Amino acid sequence: MSAQPQAIMTVEEFLSWAEGRPGRYELIDGLVVAMSPQRVRHAETKLAIHDALRAGLQAAELPCRLLPDGMTVRIDRVTAFEPDALIYCGERLDGDAVEVRDPIVVVEVLSPGTRNTDTVRKLEGYFQVASILHYLIVHPQRRVVIHHRRGAAGLIETRIVSDGALDLSPPGLSLRVDDLFPAS
Repeated sequence: MSAQPQAIMTVEEFLSWAEGRPGRYELIDGLVVAMSPQRVRHAETKLAIHDALRAGLQAAELPCRLLPDGMTVRIDRVTAFEPDALIYCGERLDGDAVEVRDPIVVVEVLSPGTRNTDTVRKLEGYFQVASILHYLIVHPQRRVVIHHRRGAAGLIETRIVSDGALDLSPPGLSLRVDDLFPAS
């Protein structure tokens, strides 16, 4: 297995370096960060989230698409994240694209090793992307969703929910919080 580069990279250099390389990586402040292997709880929660988002998009008949982890969201010149799920609206992306330039919803599932990054660095970073209106942080063990939403005048509104409905408007998506978690 090849070593991660030690030099500061741009997103373009990172995407070129990562192409065809085994493993999953993100670029944070120019440094390549390897992503840890997933636990079953994490994977099952991601699957439930994908199913809920897909069903919600179909029910609302929105011109939007869901993509699972593996897609890159560029934050700035030297930072690119790979959310656990995202939604973008509009025309379908090119089949060879590795980057989603205008996501509207991004989702991260907390894991022991990513808690600080997901709740601090990614919160700050995702809202630097003008198209992102909703950032969901899903806590699989506590079965809680922290919903950060872009409000008026750049205000970020936060709601912590463990039951009921989750309103992602725009684009007009409504989800049951229970559906974001695997059946017990």
